Amino acid sequence: MPKLKPGTVVPTPEDDVEIDGGIAADDDNPEWTDKDFGRARPAAEVLGAETVEALKRQPGQRGRQKSPTKEMVSIRLSREVVAAFRATGDGWQTRVDEVLLAHVRQHRGWL
Repeated sequence: MPKLKPGTVVPTPEDDVEIDGGIAADDDNPEWTDKDFGRARPAAEVLGAETVEALKRQPGQRGRQKSPTKEMVSIRLSREVVAAFRATGDGWQTRVDEVLLAHVRQHRGWL
């Protein structure tokens, strides 16, 4: 018998009888037979890979960009600049990008 995590509740034989009775009484959602399992297809095949990937993400977690608009780079900035932007909270890296983009647009001729 596998080792159970503390707090795991194991159904009694009486519980199993009640559970099985509930399954048998549910005409809208019957218990699967071997034939049902034989006809089953992978979720990605039925729902599509994108949907399955989306279901794996945590709430609020972004998926991959369809066409990335930004390039990942490594850049050294002064501690003062990083601290000032971090102090503005989540999204600080986006704000750094916005400031740099505004500067580039304002000073196009200097490059």
